[in-house]
Amino acid sequence: MPVSAANGNRRRLWQVGFFLLFALAPVFDIFRFDLSAGHAWLLGMPWRLGIDDFLGGRISAVEAGLNILLRLFLPLLAGAAAFLYCAWRWGRLYCGWLCPHFSAVETINRLMRRASGRQSLWDRQPIPPRNPDGSPQPSHAAWWLPTVVFALLFASLWAVVLLTYLLPPAEVYGRLWHLNPTRNQGLFLAAATTVLTLEFLFARHLFCRFGCAVGLFQSLAWMSNRGALVVGFERERAADCAACYEAGGPGYAACEGVCPMRLRPRTQKHKMFACTQCTQCIDACATVQQGKGQVQLLRWVDKDAARRNEAQVSLTGQRDAEKNA
Repeated sequence: MPVSAANGNRRRLWQVGFFLLFALAPVFDIFRFDLSAGHAWLLGMPWRLGIDDFLGGRISAVEAGLNILLRLFLPLLAGAAAFLYCAWRWGRLYCGWLCPHFSAVETINRLMRRASGRQSLWDRQPIPPRNPDGSPQPSHAAWWLPTVVFALLFASLWAVVLLTYLLPPAEVYGRLWHLNPTRNQGLFLAAATTVLTLEFLFARHLFCRFGCAVGLFQSLAWMSNRGALVVGFERERAADCAACYEAGGPGYAACEGVCPMRLRPRTQKHKMFACTQCTQCIDACATVQQGKGQVQLLRWVDKDAARRNEAQVSLTGQRDAEKNA
């Protein structure tokens, strides 16, 4: 199996596994907050802050404060610190390898490309009708129907799962099975499905770049570390890169065509702010270069190699700007 295919299969397994965890966590009380009971569930056990005991006079204000500190703020701070450290060192790995929203983004990208030749409605020009391995990838308007249907169904699934994080899953699924949700449940599901469908179809990349706090804080942590894991470009072999996709038009490259966030992987790190470390650009480059009997030009680098890569890219950008001035 080619290296690029192995990377893609491994990442899809991680995405599928995490999506199953996301969908089933409320069902098995792994994690959820029950509005009906007024407390959270964690690993099958009720998770209370002790506020009811304080209001009932069973514990003092000091004990209530310690409970809130130990059971809420310290776990949240520890989890956030660990999460941001991972992002500081390795970038938005959560987004590219785990996030259930991003897996929907990628699937809709592929469907939309089949429908319109573009991964996004906002792409300026279509992608050449073939894959990095040279196989054809034609587009046809008939694919718009499965694109819209998938976005609607996935949004509906998301709405139901989100509701089970707030209400007992047995009640939610039981009422849906009998097509008898309560008025409030029906309103929540209708509103959430509508908003998510529109987001999936029109604004999914914008949400990932600017609207998702989880992604934004990962990017900020990543940008603060010059030695963090990043997609590096072997600029000394830029001539090999230039002939990547001749039929794609001036300046086009396979790595740009497959990027689900619609970024340019060969540019400076600050312009790759929303990179999800999904490796699709690396895989595309490896596929194209293997077809020529050469080694890929894009690869993951970190520490000193990441700093040298950024310095080379910045110097090249400065020279280009001086030429155009």
